[in-house]
Formats: sequence, structure tokens, C-alpha cells
Amino acid sequence: MIRKGIFFLAVFLLVSCSVTKKPIFVNVDTIKIVDITSELVSISALAHFENPNDVGGKLETKGIKVLIDDVEMAEVKSEVFKVPAKSEFTVPLEVKIPLEQLQKKLNTNFLEGLIGALLNKKLKVQFKGQLKYKVLGYSNYYDIDQFSNVNIKL
Repeated sequence: MIRKGIFFLAVFLLVSCSVTKKPIFVNVDTIKIVDITSELVSISALAHFENPNDVGGKLETKGIKVLIDDVEMAEVKSEVFKVPAKSEFTVPLEVKIPLEQLQKKLNTNFLEGLIGALLNKKLKVQFKGQLKYKVLGYSNYYDIDQFSNVNIKL
């Protein structure tokens, strides 16, 4: 009898909690070049969300690609992000791109391209792909397609 009562209480609590509302994707902003070294270019951005659910969940960033001047350079790699319940939150998106890879993919001398970008002081950096939200067997995807003309500061 006690087991049935606990079972029904657990079901009631799960049903009364809002779980199937997906968090609201607000935007991606603060796209910037964090660091340029002799070997790597580090780029970051922030994805903003609001979670109306009574429970948290998880966001996966697999499949988000970074494009520089419309050429795919790398994929965002990060750990699964824990979504807080009933709150606004940001997910950091970070990527490190080897300079050698930039040169090969742009089919140009990277030094010439970098000098040109320094003269223009802007690069088009784009984050494109999907974020996956998961909670209690429910999942949803968010399409991300945001770009920014980023000032280079050395």
C-alpha cells in the first residue's frame, strides 16, 4: 500500500512539473577572437537561453561549426552543459583553430590574409549548427546560425 502511495505521489509530482516546455533560445552574441598565437586562433561566443521548466536538463553542443569568411574551419567541442531550472543562462561556445588549418582551408597565404584582415580589422565569424536539449527522455534541437564581423585586436 505504501509503495502504491509513493508511486502515485511521484507520478503526480512529475505531471505537475512543467518538463516538456523547451527552453527559449534568445540569441548568440559576444562573438570575439579571444587570442591569436603563433599556432592557434581562439574564438568564443555566448548562447543565451531562458528555461521555464521546473527541472533542469542538459545541452549538447555537438555539430556547431565555426566559419571564418564563409569557410568552415572547426567544430565547437565542449562538455555537456547542465541547464538550471527556472532561470536564464548562457552556454559558452569556444573553439581553437590551428593557423596551419586556416591557411589550407582558405587556399591562400594565411599571413597575407591576416595582414589584409588587420588592415580591414574585421573578420566574418559565424557559428552554425544545432544545440540539443535533453531532459527525462524528452529532447529538442535549436538551430544556431549567427555571425558577427569581429574586430581583430592584437
